[in-house]
Formats: sequence, C-alpha cells, structure tokens
Amino acid sequence: MRHELLLKMASDAKEASGPLSLLSTKTKNSALARMAKALLSKKDFILAENAKDVKCARQKGIPASVIKRLELDPAKLQKIADSLALISKLKDPVGSELSSVRRPNGLLIKKVRVPLGVILIIYESRPNVTADCMALCLKSGNAVVLKGGSEAIASNRAIYKILNGAAIKAGVPDGSFQFVDTPDRDAVKTLLGLSDLINLVIPRGGEGLIRHVAEISKIPVIKHTKGVCHVYVDKKADLEKSVAIILNAKTQNPAVCNAMETLLIHEKVAASFLPKICDALRKKGVRILGDVRTKKIVPGVEKAAERDWYKEYLDLILSVRVVKDVDGAIRHVQKYGSHHSDAIVTEDKNAARKFTEAVDSSAVFVNCSTRFNDGGEFGMGAEMGISTDKLHARGPMGLEELTSYKYVVLGTGQVRK
Repeated sequence: MRHELLLKMASDAKEASGPLSLLSTKTKNSALARMAKALLSKKDFILAENAKDVKCARQKGIPASVIKRLELDPAKLQKIADSLALISKLKDPVGSELSSVRRPNGLLIKKVRVPLGVILIIYESRPNVTADCMALCLKSGNAVVLKGGSEAIASNRAIYKILNGAAIKAGVPDGSFQFVDTPDRDAVKTLLGLSDLINLVIPRGGEGLIRHVAEISKIPVIKHTKGVCHVYVDKKADLEKSVAIILNAKTQNPAVCNAMETLLIHEKVAASFLPKICDALRKKGVRILGDVRTKKIVPGVEKAAERDWYKEYLDLILSVRVVKDVDGAIRHVQKYGSHHSDAIVTEDKNAARKFTEAVDSSAVFVNCSTRFNDGGEFGMGAEMGISTDKLHARGPMGLEELTSYKYVVLGTGQVRK
C-alpha cells in the first residue's frame, strides 16, 4: 500500500478523532447496539469469508494453534456481538471526574478523563480483535487504525466493513475507523513513523511481532512480550481444587497468552500429587517436560532443558518443576516469568499473601485459573490486549486504559502573583 494512502488514512483518523471525542454517550451506545445487530445479521457472509482464510492457512501449513485462533463459528460470532452489547452498557469514561480540589485562592482544579486520540492496532490471527478494538475505541472516544495479519485478512475486512457501516449510520464520524486492507508488511513500518498523527500503538500477536514493533516505532507502544504463565501448588493446597485449576489453565485453550506454561509443585506434596496430575494432563493430550525431581517421581516425563523454562508454548506442552517452598516458586517466577499471569493454589493465607506481594505480574491469582486474566472476565466487555508494561496501562486494557486525563481549572478572575 502506497505511503500516500496510509498517510491519508491516518490523517482522516486524526481529523475524525476531534468530533468523535465529543460524541454523546447515547450516540455511542446506540452505535454499539447497531453494530452488534449488524454483525449477527451478516454472520453467513462473515463465516464464508473466514472459511477462505482458514482454507488458505491450512494450505500454507500454518500451525493448528494459530488456525484455532483464526477460525470463527456461530457461537464465537454471538460472543463477539455480546461483547459489543456489554460495552454499550458500561460507564462512559470520557469526561468523568477523577478528582477535584479547591485551592486557597478560590481556583477549582478538576482532573477529567479524555480520549488518547488515534490508536494503531497491529494484530495477528484473531478476527474478534477487529470488533473488540472498534467497540472499545468508539466507547472511549478514540479513532483507530486497524492493521491485521495476512492470515485473517478476508475475515477482518468483512467484520470491519459491516461494523463501520453500522457505526456511520448511527452517527459516528466517518473516518473514525480505518482498516489497512493489505498484507504488505511495509505498511507497518510506514504507520509506525506517523508520530504526528497517531498517539499510541498496541501490538497483539507473537513475541516476534511485538518486539519488532517496539524496536522500530516512533510512536509510544504498549505491549506484552509473551505469556509465560505459572501455577504453583503449595504444600497446603486443596489438591482436588488444584487438579481442576491446572487442567483449566493448561487445556481449556492452550493457544492463548494467559494459558499456563509451567507448573510448580511444593516438594512436600510432589510424591503424592505429581503422578495424579500428570496422568490427568496426559489424558488431555499434554506433553510433559520436567526437572530431575519430577522425572524421578513420574516415569516417562521428558527432561526439561534450561531454555524450556522461558518458553511460551501456546500448545499442549507443559514444563513441570518441584520447588522447596513458596520462596522457591517466587524465585522461579521472577527469573523465568514474563510478568503476565501467575497463580498460587493454597489454603495458607500467609503463603498466598507472600506470593501475591512478591510476584510482579500484571495479574496474580489465588486459588483460580490464570485463564481469568481477560478483559471480558474482568467485566470490561473486551480488551485491547493484556499489557505487561507498567506505563501507561497494565493487565487487560479496557475503556479506562484507553483514556488519559487533563486538568480543567475554573476561576473567577484570579491572576498569579
């Protein structure tokens, strides 16, 4: 795609961002409801376009885990529509007052939420990201430029056209949503240089994509590098509860960033618990790699290499290690983790407190699955991604994370002395 066309798209988004930021909550909610209805009314068309992407991906030998993220069905489309409807019911963050103070000189200083402006989303595989990002940006008053991956271009194009048309009919400024309709990777480099038009970049995809964007972007980037997520089973864990949590964290959807990649077991329960959990995992098709102590307890476990503790498998593969205590688990997570999602299973409140305070991840869980680190599960309707950064947002990025703030100062004629 030519530089001039990309420049026009970003310029049009920038121009639309002004009136979009002033759009009433009523108009935004009406548009979201209309978008949800349009999505379902055109589901046959979307599924047909998605089938083209899936067929092409299989012909290219793209991994099954990627195809699973790519593939749509009626239930997934219904879930996307439900997310749009839920976002319409959430509180509008734009214009909300964060704080206010009356100064001794009579000035009233208010801190209020404002949109970020224009957001560039660069993403891979998942067509639902197109709808999620359009909805969240609309409700938070931001224009958005969407650059999806080549493997989902037909699906993304179909969803964009349907939702954009519905939004414009509902009164959303034309140009608020821009779709880069090309698989050309050079387009990404061009867009990442438009710092005078685009305010923020959010990459969603594999570690390679995210690092590439962060390295070359002239625009601020919010990212997560990868999801090396852990579940630690403490010596005082409810072991039946632990089985359910582990199986969910690893096998409910292994191809996502909040799926467990490493299981840590306290040495006091390893001998009794490891054979049971490894058997349950193997029945689900999980390939297990373990440390020396795990291999001694469970026959047939493959040896985990040092590099395996750093891996985000996104597949039915799991690394397992026996640790001395909660401090050993914390040290492992601090060394090998990616600050994404980590969990402890324990009935010991002190152990839970120590783990949650020491583990520096975007979300830390006690007695529940890492799979809950998700905007929808957190009540945000959807998410722009899960940030492992600390500036400006962390964890699932919903409406509030897509805003900044400004100060509004109300006076009665005061001048500074």
